Amino acid sequence: MQNLIVHPQASPLRGLRHPLHDGGGTRLRTAVRRWFRTLAVALALAIAPIVVNAQPVPVVGLVELSGGGATVGTNFNNAIKLAVKEINAAGGLGGRPIEYSSFDTQTNPGVAKALATKAIDSGAYVVMGPVFSGSIIVSMNETKRAEITNVVAGEAASLTQQGNPYVFRTSFTQAVAMPKVAAYIKDTLKAKTVAVVYVNNDFGKGGRDVIVPEFDKLGVKVAADISTDQGQIDFSGPVLKAKQSNADVLFVYLNEEESARILKELRKQGYDKPIVGETTLVNEKVLELAGDAANGVVAHVGLTADAPNPTMQAFVKRFEAEYKYRPDHNAMKGYVGMWVVKAVSDKIGKLDSKALAAAIHGATISAKDYPGVLMDVRYDAKGDIDRESFFVKIVGGHAQVEQTFKPAWAAK
Repeated sequence: MQNLIVHPQASPLRGLRHPLHDGGGTRLRTAVRRWFRTLAVALALAIAPIVVNAQPVPVVGLVELSGGGATVGTNFNNAIKLAVKEINAAGGLGGRPIEYSSFDTQTNPGVAKALATKAIDSGAYVVMGPVFSGSIIVSMNETKRAEITNVVAGEAASLTQQGNPYVFRTSFTQAVAMPKVAAYIKDTLKAKTVAVVYVNNDFGKGGRDVIVPEFDKLGVKVAADISTDQGQIDFSGPVLKAKQSNADVLFVYLNEEESARILKELRKQGYDKPIVGETTLVNEKVLELAGDAANGVVAHVGLTADAPNPTMQAFVKRFEAEYKYRPDHNAMKGYVGMWVVKAVSDKIGKLDSKALAAAIHGATISAKDYPGVLMDVRYDAKGDIDRESFFVKIVGGHAQVEQTFKPAWAAK
């Protein structure tokens, strides 16, 4: 990388004399004009090498723009583009503009892996995404091999348990989120039994495998353990099983579109027990698709457009102005992730992806210094993020924050 430094001895300004140093009052006006013309030329020469050599910094998004993950991938991708626009307006990375390209994984792990190789070959400084855990698991091996920082949005606990020093998530790991959900069901809802409905993919199985042992530790019996398929349309069977279990609470952990379908089916069958979930159950798209069927649902969320946070609300307004719709948590993941890259790149003072990854580990980024991270964040040694989180309840089609959790480092 070329260092763009203008040394004093080579400066075009060297040797210029101020007009007031010239003798003779009658020559002053002419000298002033000549001096300013010379100064303008000198400044142009000084700045020109910087403009000419300000090569763009390539950043590549591996995002689900089609297939079953199109809704979440589009949100993630749009927010990255908004962050890039803002970062470039603020001077880019190291004085260089970001050039962002998005590749469509088609919500297919095999395609995601191939595109990761393409991103590496294109010289990406950072790879953003994917969102779906199944695609991340295969694509992150490629970015690891190339020693390229990879910011992902998946929640499967296994993603950061493999010791990959180049992968960083912008969402909570299930290992952090699920204990909060289990404790809410036990302590707030006073449940003795629970029915669990999950999607049978890396995301769903990962969450199920974390929360079931948590229920066991708390003495909450799992009365029904119900697996469903990704993209499933008919939820009459799973809902019937949940009803027949007569559990005190239903825990739902599905992708967004399936979440809306099961909520409609639950209301259709007259289900009247508490329904609790995690972020995907109260996603903006779920609320749109499920309508009144979502009312009364409670969920733990790491990011929400309804957070009582001025920085968050300002982002929501900017996103709505840019894209004409309300951002969901996937959009916030993409936006925060890009601003984390900006903040830590500024800190290390160079554009080196390997050094960037090393510096993100253990980094604390203040929203006061970098409002783009939305809330104060901290990364641990495994690449997991920590910050405030919330319990929300859906009332009248909108999320109301019921409880705020401090980040682990602030709660101690």
